[in-house]
Amino acid sequence: MDINGAVVLVTGASSGIGAATARAASRAGARVVLIARREERIQQLAKELGESVALAVPCDVTDRSQIEGAVQAAIERFGQIDVLVNNAGQGLQATVDAIDPDDFRAVLELNLLAPLVTTQAVLPHLRKRSAGAIVNVGSGIIWSTLPGSGAYSASKAALQKLSAIARAELADEGIAVSMMFPSITETEFLGRVRGNVEDARQMEAASGLLPQSPEGAADMILGLIRSGAEQADLVPEKFGGTLNS
Repeated sequence: MDINGAVVLVTGASSGIGAATARAASRAGARVVLIARREERIQQLAKELGESVALAVPCDVTDRSQIEGAVQAAIERFGQIDVLVNNAGQGLQATVDAIDPDDFRAVLELNLLAPLVTTQAVLPHLRKRSAGAIVNVGSGIIWSTLPGSGAYSASKAALQKLSAIARAELADEGIAVSMMFPSITETEFLGRVRGNVEDARQMEAASGLLPQSPEGAADMILGLIRSGAEQADLVPEKFGGTLNS
């Protein structure tokens, strides 16, 4: 679909891939709705992009009522929603015997249920236009078997399956559902990991992968919006992706 003139809602827009995606979409001519809990950051980003084309809505995406309120704010401001980028997420580093069930529930709420509920809130507006794009941000970690990553990998693997089925269900309505699989990216992700942060840092360092820029991931997300392709990744071939390295 054409991004120019579209209204693009991005969750987790306060930093990293989410903020980079909002900037890239704005440069492409989109109006953007910035969704995140950190109000000061998204307000600052909205000012940077131009408040006539950017709307900052503080929102905890694990709260259905807040999601519905954010979607309504977007409709009131711009009159439509054309694209949803489900980017908000969090890691969890712990071996299977040490996974805290409360941590796992929180990660599932954010990484899996929040994209579902946000999709459900946006879908009526996409259906009105018989067109739209939904991009869910996963992780290339699902193609590896790394000790300590079981809970996080499980949440992202479940998101991939949910996305694939949503794509099949919505294809005839003109709505494309796609998955983006980043590799290690230069963001604040590690600092917010639940469980053992030091083990997460060591696992990343031991991978030998060089962190990629969030701007590269954002460009890939915009490519999916334009093409409607099923998926794209920035993961090297030896780790299960398609990136030549």
